[in-house]
Amino acid sequence: MLINLIPDFFALLDSSDPSAAYRRYYSSHLRILEPYWRNYVLDPDTSHFDDVALSVMRADRHDLRGMLERTDVVSLARETELRCSTLLEPDSDIDVVLMVGVGAANAGELVTEGRGIAFVCLEHFTGVVNKETQGLGLDPALIPLWLAHEIAHAVRYTSPTSRSALRELVDEADGYYSYWDTGRRAPLRELVINEGVAVEVARVVSPGHAEWEYYGYTRRQYARIRELEGVLARAVAPELDNAGLGLRLRYLSGGLSDESRTVDQHVLPERSGYYLGSRMVERAIMQRGMVWTVRASADEISTIASVTAASA
Repeated sequence: MLINLIPDFFALLDSSDPSAAYRRYYSSHLRILEPYWRNYVLDPDTSHFDDVALSVMRADRHDLRGMLERTDVVSLARETELRCSTLLEPDSDIDVVLMVGVGAANAGELVTEGRGIAFVCLEHFTGVVNKETQGLGLDPALIPLWLAHEIAHAVRYTSPTSRSALRELVDEADGYYSYWDTGRRAPLRELVINEGVAVEVARVVSPGHAEWEYYGYTRRQYARIRELEGVLARAVAPELDNAGLGLRLRYLSGGLSDESRTVDQHVLPERSGYYLGSRMVERAIMQRGMVWTVRASADEISTIASVTAASA
């Protein structure tokens, strides 16, 4: 189901008490915004919540308003939902959410009460970098790419036929997805393959973009990953069956120091695991198709890759 929070957000901006207005908005959409804050921003129960909310309410939104005048984001989202439905044959309920975030992730996945959520924060897709909103200036044409990526995650986490370790962890948490808890408990192999599947789903659903855009890289990052592919594969191999938040942050997150990403005197680009994951799932998709692969366990996918490599 498509949920468009943009009108509700804009209705807040003329309030005489912006912090109170944002709190009302947050409370009205608690099922979405509470886990969004906890997973991608900060603990909403801390004193910093009001500071962040006030800065969000006071930020210049001319770039976002202009983009929305030029781009039918609702149609983009509905078309992406339809394409993902055709490709992935979802058998669980998933909400697609258009929203204005607080400058954190450009897009992401959530599960609350067992229901998957794929969201996109439109302040990042205006085509203009905005320091006040922390908007990345991404082309709005990338919205379907990122929504498809997050929908793939939501299917993997909530489908009753998914064999993913992430689905098991969500079930153990009473139908709630935590980036931090799954980062601590899921093996790195599962986390890397999870991103690789989402990259490949986005490639099918939203074709025609530059290769590096499917990974969220710059052109330079992508070139460097290609150069270091062998180094990356050797570095990650002994870690794949280990679990730990540090591993997730090292290979699948941004914002870490060069030192923490240094392997054999090479600094791996941020989020290098996205590229590795996409290579790990290629054979499974080719042999078994996307419906099977998005629900397969990491071991099932790795077995196909290993058998193919051994017979080559």
